[in-house]
Amino acid sequence: MNNQLSTIIAREYLERVKRKSFIISTILMPLFMVALMALPALIAIFATPDEKKIAVVDDSGVIAKTLQNGDEVKFVVSDAALDDLMGNEDYYGVLVIGKDIVKDPSAVTLYSHSASSLPLEQSISRQIKQTIESIRLREYNIDNLSEILAQINADVKLQTYRIDSEETSETSSTLSYAVGLLMSFMLYMFILIYGQMVMTSIIEEKNNRVLEIVVSSVKPTYLMLGKILGVGFVAITQILIWAVIVLSFTFWVMPSLVANFAVGDPELMAALSLLGDPWYVVQLVVYLLLFLIGGYLFYSSIFAAIGSAVDNIQDASQLQTVAILPIIVGMVLSPTVVADPMSAFATWVSIIPFTSPMVMMARIPFGIPLWQIILSIVLLYLTFLFMIWLSAKIYRVGIFMYGKKPNLKELIRWARYK
Repeated sequence: MNNQLSTIIAREYLERVKRKSFIISTILMPLFMVALMALPALIAIFATPDEKKIAVVDDSGVIAKTLQNGDEVKFVVSDAALDDLMGNEDYYGVLVIGKDIVKDPSAVTLYSHSASSLPLEQSISRQIKQTIESIRLREYNIDNLSEILAQINADVKLQTYRIDSEETSETSSTLSYAVGLLMSFMLYMFILIYGQMVMTSIIEEKNNRVLEIVVSSVKPTYLMLGKILGVGFVAITQILIWAVIVLSFTFWVMPSLVANFAVGDPELMAALSLLGDPWYVVQLVVYLLLFLIGGYLFYSSIFAAIGSAVDNIQDASQLQTVAILPIIVGMVLSPTVVADPMSAFATWVSIIPFTSPMVMMARIPFGIPLWQIILSIVLLYLTFLFMIWLSAKIYRVGIFMYGKKPNLKELIRWARYK
C-alpha cells in the first residue's frame, strides 16, 4: 500500500478509535439494545397501575354480575342516576350497558373523566364479549356446548423446514423477520453515521485550510480514499467487537437456554436452536461485514464529494439529500421485503446497489439463493469502484473551491474535467 495512503488511513482511524465517545458507544450500545428488549418486561413486572373504580349501569341485568375485578379496575354496580354517577369524581368512569346488549353488542358506552387506556378498554370489551357469547350459546339448548367447543378447539403451531439440496433444516420465520429488520437497521445506521462523518471531517479541514497544506504533499485522490478507508475501519472495528459479544453469547449462553426450554413452543424452540448455531451466526456476521463495507464505501464516496464541494454543513444539507434518500428508501422497503422475501420485487431491490445493502441484509436470514447474494455483492463493489473514481474527480476540484455552493450541474461539470 502507498505510504501516503497508509499514513492517512492510520491517522483517521486512530484519531477516532482513541476517542472516549467511540469506546463508550461500543461498550454501551449492546447493553442499551439488551435493555430496550428487557425494559417492557421489567415495566410489566414492577409497574403497579392505579386502581380505577368504574360504576356500572346495567340495563340488561346480565352483564354486570359477570364482570371481574382486576389489578387495574374495580367494577361497582350502581342503581343511581347516570347524571349523578358522571358527576361523582370518586369514580374513574361510568360503564353503561344497554338493554339489548346480547342482540346488539355495540350497545355499551364508557364515560370517563380522563382519557382511558387501551388495555382497560380491551379488558372490558373482552369480558362483555365472552358473556354475550356464553348467553348466545345457551340459547341453542345443547348440553355441554361450551365444553364441546373447548374440546374441538385446535391450536395449530406450524413447524417450518427449508428443503436444501441434500437435507431439510429447521427455520423460524419470526426470528428471520426480527433478525432481518435488525441487521437492515444496523446497516442503515452505520452507513448514514459514518458516511456523514467523512463529509463532516472534510468540511472542517477545508474550512481550516488544512487541506490546502496536505494536498501539497499528498494526491487529492489518496487523501479522499485515506479518509474513507480510515473511517471505514472504525466502523468495522465496532462491528467486530459486537460480533465477538454475540458469538460469546451464542457459545456460552444459548446452549443453557435451549436446555431449559427443552419442551415448549415449537417456534420458540426453532428460534433458540438457530441462535445457538455458531455457523448460522458467523454467516450473518460475514454477510453483514461484506454489505457494510460495500455500502459504506459506495455512499461515503458520495458524501466525500459533497463535503469537498461546500464550505459548511448548512450548504451540504441540500446536496446530501442525493445520498441520504436512497439509504432511507432501502430502510423503508425492508419491512415490505421481509413480509415476502422471495418475491420478484424483493429480489430486484436487493440487487440494485443503491438499496441492496439494507434490503439484502433483510432477506438473507430467510435463506435466499446464494447466487443472488453474490450478484448483489459484485454489483455493489463494482458500483463503488465507479463511484470512487467519479467522486475523486469532483473532490480534486471541490477542495479548492470557496464561497460558492455548487449545484448538481456544476458537480457534473467538475467530474468531466481531465
